[in-house]
Amino acid sequence: MTALVAVLLALVTFVALPASPPASAGQGAHARPHQRITVSVLPGIRQNGSRPAASRSARAVVAATVRPRTEGRPVLLQKWRGGRWRGVQRGHTSGRGNVVFWVPATAGGRPATYRVVALRRPGLPSVASRAARAHWGAPDFVDEFGGDALGPAWEHRIQFYNPWGGRACSKGDPRAVSVGGGVLQLSSVPDPDVTTPCTARDARGRILGDYPYRLNGHVSTQHSADFRYGIAAARMRFPKSLGQHASFWLQPRGLRPEGPTPWGAEVDVVEWYGARGSKDVMSSAVHAPMPDGSKRQIGGMIPRPSRFLATRSDSWWHDFHVFSVQWTPRSYIFRIAGHEVWRTNQGVSHVPEFLILSMLSSDFELPDVGLDPAPRTAEVDWVAFWQT
Repeated sequence: MTALVAVLLALVTFVALPASPPASAGQGAHARPHQRITVSVLPGIRQNGSRPAASRSARAVVAATVRPRTEGRPVLLQKWRGGRWRGVQRGHTSGRGNVVFWVPATAGGRPATYRVVALRRPGLPSVASRAARAHWGAPDFVDEFGGDALGPAWEHRIQFYNPWGGRACSKGDPRAVSVGGGVLQLSSVPDPDVTTPCTARDARGRILGDYPYRLNGHVSTQHSADFRYGIAAARMRFPKSLGQHASFWLQPRGLRPEGPTPWGAEVDVVEWYGARGSKDVMSSAVHAPMPDGSKRQIGGMIPRPSRFLATRSDSWWHDFHVFSVQWTPRSYIFRIAGHEVWRTNQGVSHVPEFLILSMLSSDFELPDVGLDPAPRTAEVDWVAFWQT
């Protein structure tokens, strides 16, 4: 009888939930050394919807990676509440072993604590991650674009025709920027001050045709707000039409107005070129400076960006989505609506970078605009960064 009691007590000790969040991964003897779960709790970078919304109401993201990679493995998100772990959401891993959950960033005004449990599969016992806490707090910079004018943090960029930058036929101009209804509107419109056409050329100097000069919405926080390492995010909606590209990007502090800047990097969080038939054209890249003054591109076009849409009725031109980059001393991780798109450890900047929002008509895009006088407009609901 005494031996039986001892066995039962041992079993109870093994399955009992801890009195405080555990610091180690695994679930006792059932965890295998080759299994591993990494978890990050990210700030509010998930907020799909067709209307403007406050950035504080965006959902935080719990992003987990399960190793070994097994597509479709069931995963349970648990939240530490009332002295125990409680299941709150379920999901399945992607082919890369990733899974994401949308969660409140706080619980009762305090940072919430989560962990992820990969459930048992043949040959793979269940395993739990370490506890992870939402620690980001309020953003270090945020603009919700209230009122009817740009705030003092913003300035207009490159208000001259710029042939060496690939925009001989367009320039930044305040007339292509407006604020109202809780959004920043960035447009590409014909320049009313110039009646003669512009001869557009491609990167090789070949003539593409004659088109009206255009004004671009192009603003930055170059002399007011920048950050080094952390997360930058913008909630944006794009026009469907081709002929220009809406962008959210970063450039380094001390950017030289003429000639190459040998430090930092250009970080294109998102560039939207429009929908070509049923194909959405979107890119994300890093442009790192090289010793000879050139730039090396890392990244590029995003394959099938529509896979990051939430539903079949969701679209880049009807709904807002949050585009973000997580920047550490070792890497960049690019996300759309909380989903990881790609990551790289190349071209990482180690100097502060400022924010840029733009709607640019580069010369190579003008054949898609032609003589159409209609404005092409992108909207930004809010933009923010959290510095680590």
